[in-house]
Amino acid sequence: MPSADPGRLTPIDRLAQALRKLPGIGEKTAMRLTYFLLAASPALARELGDALLRLREEVILCAECFNLTQSSPCPICRDPQRTPTQVCVVEEPADVVSLESAHAFRGRYHVLGGTLAPLEGSGPEMLRVAPLVARVKAGGVEEVILATNPNPEGEATALYLAEQLEPLGVSVTRIGYGMPMGGDLEYTDSLTLRKSLEARRQFGT
Repeated sequence: MPSADPGRLTPIDRLAQALRKLPGIGEKTAMRLTYFLLAASPALARELGDALLRLREEVILCAECFNLTQSSPCPICRDPQRTPTQVCVVEEPADVVSLESAHAFRGRYHVLGGTLAPLEGSGPEMLRVAPLVARVKAGGVEEVILATNPNPEGEATALYLAEQLEPLGVSVTRIGYGMPMGGDLEYTDSLTLRKSLEARRQFGT
């Protein structure tokens, strides 16, 4: 069924349609949120609008690790208490938040920006692989922890990264399988993440 012309939608339908574009928001939830906002104070609408605008205007990518931040380098990269010899490679910024909540890793991060998914047109050139290789070649990194998700795309990405990194003489380890196959870091509890980091192993063994 073709979507309605946005120019002919009522304000209520326009907002509900926009909300349905968010992950996990279905038609009923979108309408419920729309009517909640309609009944809420105008101050809440202004607050939400301002927060969304500032999100787009003020959040940038860290030039070193590609995590989301308000200043570059990000707080993790410029923290002198974090060891620069360990770099944990993750798929998305949300994975950094999840790992940080486990309080089990005191190194630094590298955010790939996705995984290898050839059928969806995502090859190595679409990921931040080259900056990771350059970072290792620059020296000072002793271990790269591959913390991509334990699903087919994450495994393929980890294998590709290991092939690129191992000739450089750096130790390449894979996050332990305290995580369930098919799981996402973003939705994994802190204890499981801690055990996964503690159980990491040499990649390929």
